[in-house]
This record gives sequence, structure tokens and C-alpha cells, in this order.
Amino acid sequence: MPFFALLVIIALEVPKMERIIKALIAYDGKYYCARCFEIDVFTQGKTIDETIQNLKEAITLHLEGIDPAEYGLVKNPGLLIMFECDLQPAHV
Repeated sequence: MPFFALLVIIALEVPKMERIIKALIAYDGKYYCARCFEIDVFTQGKTIDETIQNLKEAITLHLEGIDPAEYGLVKNPGLLIMFECDLQPAHV
């Protein structure tokens, strides 16, 4: 097998590590609820700020003592937070 073909095969077998943990915050009528997509984390708060703080703490505790690579994450991943809201019809 040519040398360059061997390199291509090896490169394809290396899993891509995610640099960002993605989370969604949605309001359920009483609380702001947040959940992550890459790891099993769910939390809530009475305000968006409280929910974000709870989310950061929950992620930190979830990954404590664990190699983030087990979840396909780099050593110090960032956090991308998306917010779900209802669309209000435009007034004409």
C-alpha cells in the first residue's frame, strides 16, 4: 500500500473533537429550562441569568474528574447557548 494512502486511512479514523457544548434554553411558563445536546445535563432557573449560571455549574460538575474526550469534546470546550422563544405576529 502506498505511504500516502495509509496516511489518508489513519486520518479518516480519528474522531473529530467538538470545541463547543451546545445548549438550548426555553421558557416553560414558570422557569427557564436549559439542556445540553452533547452531554446529559438539564437545569433550570427563574431568570435567564440564573439559568445560565446553573448551566455552567451543572456542566462543570458533570465533567469533573472525567476526560471530556469521552464525550467527543476537547479539554476546555466553550459553551454556545441558544434561546427558544415564541414568535409574535407583526402588527400591521
